[in-house]
Amino acid sequence: MRAIIQRVTSASVTVDNVVISQISRGLMVLVGIGADDTTSDASALINKIINLRVFNDPVDVEKAWKASVRDIDGEILCVSQFTLLANTTKGNKPDFHRAMSFEASQEMYAAFLNRLRQMYKADKVQDGRFGAMMNVTLTNEGPVTFTLDSRKFEYTEPSKGEADANKKTGN
Repeated sequence: MRAIIQRVTSASVTVDNVVISQISRGLMVLVGIGADDTTSDASALINKIINLRVFNDPVDVEKAWKASVRDIDGEILCVSQFTLLANTTKGNKPDFHRAMSFEASQEMYAAFLNRLRQMYKADKVQDGRFGAMMNVTLTNEGPVTFTLDSRKFEYTEPSKGEADANKKTGN
């Protein structure tokens, strides 16, 4: 399961020119669900979303990275986005085979939202409309954006040749 979280001063979702959800200060979270994701992946991601310290200290605003969305009593706007699981390594057309099927991901996303509301504050969690064409508007504060992935352990270290090439090119 993958998420892009953005620290925002405001965010909203519009469907058919109607605002269906909006938040003030907090986190905008785009959620991608992989074909083999489980409730364990969802729990790990939810825990990180709620507790990641991406805000300044509420008392001493000069101290960065001291507070979580929970600490500032912020809001969370979640939008399901299967495109986060796209494989773009071959050719120019994204391959979405890593994403969970529509029906299964709809069920998993609903469970994700329910669990997030249980672990945080139900009235502070908003969401878009699953499967709809949405317009997402946000004001990213910072900008501050993080990519979270429940399967980070699946990433492999580059081979010695790739590592040496990266050193030479500065990547």
